Amino acid sequence: MLSHDPTLLGKIAAVSGAALNVHLAQSVASGLSIINGQTYRVGQVGSFVRVPQGYQDMFGVVSEVGANAVPEHMNATDDTGRWMKVELVGETVGGTFERGISQYPNIGDFVHLAIEEHLRRIYDIRSHGHVTIGTLSSAESIMAKIALNELVTRHSAVLGSTGSGKSTTVASLLRAITTVPEGSEPYPNARVLMLDVHGEYSAPLTDVAQVFSVEPRYGEERLFIPYWALDTSELLNFLTGGLEGNPETAFTDKIFELKLASHQAAHFPGVDSSSITVDTPLPFSLKKLWHDLIKFETATFEGKNRDQSTLQDPGDADTLTPPKYKLHAMGSAGPFINPQAVGIQRPLNLLRSRLLDRRYDFLLHPGKWEPDLNGKPPKDLDELLRGWLGGVKPITTLDLSGVPSAVLEQLVGSILKIVYEALFWSREKTEGGIERPLLVVMEEAHRYLSDKSDGLASEVVQRIAKEGRKYGIGAMIISQRPSEVNETILSQCGTFFALRLSNPSDRARVQGTLPDGLAGLLDVLPILRTGEAIVTGEAAKLPMRCRVTLPAKMHRPHSEDPEVSIKWKLERREEGYERTVASWRAQKPFAVTQNLNITRVSVGDNPTDDRG
Repeated sequence: MLSHDPTLLGKIAAVSGAALNVHLAQSVASGLSIINGQTYRVGQVGSFVRVPQGYQDMFGVVSEVGANAVPEHMNATDDTGRWMKVELVGETVGGTFERGISQYPNIGDFVHLAIEEHLRRIYDIRSHGHVTIGTLSSAESIMAKIALNELVTRHSAVLGSTGSGKSTTVASLLRAITTVPEGSEPYPNARVLMLDVHGEYSAPLTDVAQVFSVEPRYGEERLFIPYWALDTSELLNFLTGGLEGNPETAFTDKIFELKLASHQAAHFPGVDSSSITVDTPLPFSLKKLWHDLIKFETATFEGKNRDQSTLQDPGDADTLTPPKYKLHAMGSAGPFINPQAVGIQRPLNLLRSRLLDRRYDFLLHPGKWEPDLNGKPPKDLDELLRGWLGGVKPITTLDLSGVPSAVLEQLVGSILKIVYEALFWSREKTEGGIERPLLVVMEEAHRYLSDKSDGLASEVVQRIAKEGRKYGIGAMIISQRPSEVNETILSQCGTFFALRLSNPSDRARVQGTLPDGLAGLLDVLPILRTGEAIVTGEAAKLPMRCRVTLPAKMHRPHSEDPEVSIKWKLERREEGYERTVASWRAQKPFAVTQNLNITRVSVGDNPTDDRG
């Protein structure tokens, strides 16, 4: 079969559903073809082909090339290398491309290479609601676009090994949504909440994001998470190491009592006293909780009826000073221990140590959200949510790099629970997720959303993945180990950005998201270039291999590898490892060994000032 048409590839030898077996023409003698000045690779896996059908064209993707593409009913011959398998993906009707096919081709129909004008017809999306993320790898003049609605409401995942360009891809995606490149639509009402575990995105997104950090730098705000807005069970697990039976009841009864008293004193809007539970997000004082319980547990009595308190010093809840009683004695003389004590001194001691640990101030001493002993805080949750969800900038970054790793999973779950509950219950209001949808971006998701984890973070994210679409809450999962991410969560992601992945189990998890016929497209994952991704799913019109547009250097995440050859060439400098130990002990990268008290005096232009 010879032809002068440079786009001709061959003809169909077998049709099985949407799969075609194509025998290459004798004229196709090279892996390269030059058409209209453009160079095309012939028969490359992942490339598009066209099957003319009168007034319409059918389009397919090459999924296999060589001996595996030979139809099963045919015997292998010497030209087994001249076969390819194609999966049909859509057709053009009236010049407009649509996914799916209305008819099947016949045996003997010719198959042609899809050149740039055909690719432009497939990918050139002119409808509203799309953002440009880069260019096609096979045709760099064609923009790679994704649908914003499906990206947010149907959830997404950005997956790639370390060094594959994952962080840069995320930064580029967020900038595509929140900035207005030439020819794009503005989204001034965008709302994105990023959980930044390593602190990579604070500086690069500073022009479009408000940053809340445990250790804030210039221009950032301090991150506080009010402990009283958390589920009581999760809070007690963190504060006491877990309780059961009577000890748990002693804590929860006291917390309920303090929350009820707090509401009776402040009369919080929307709260009915009869509907208050131990999990209602009402403020209460942890210091008073500790002091009241330790006072009850350590009390001793004397007297004939054993009802006379031996209190010597009431202690101080504010300074976490315990009360002092006469020590109990053996025998009938007394003093006697409190017979109603439930034996919770050990968890109370752990609670006190947590309150004194400066590393947890962002949670247990949450600034203006810390209640006084009467349970009244200077600020309520509306101010917290206004900062996280209603900021002037479209992105809010919660920098969790200063959070102790032991509580990261609980903390992420608590943040997501607060946000989800707020948007769920405000779904009929303009601040809710239906009127103003929210995209939650979760960096390093495998650390707190693993298959082995059944904590609060996994529970809340599974709920968002299953039900968030109804309430305007979308999730973007970012991970370098997709095989370790909870399968239920990953299966709910409708769009995947797959960057370079070398681990076979990670690749298998991603390949499972595509139909069997197209899974071969992801065989190139180990050899993708840095910043190159295969985008599949609901936000992509068709699976596409694209180069993500790099942000300006100043707007790229701080995740580059150290430049060893340059750093090792520098002259040795004086080093002080006491600063290393200070940072280690303080659990703060910017800790210093000395506090410099510098007095600053304003300088003015005073002509009478004759100082030399």
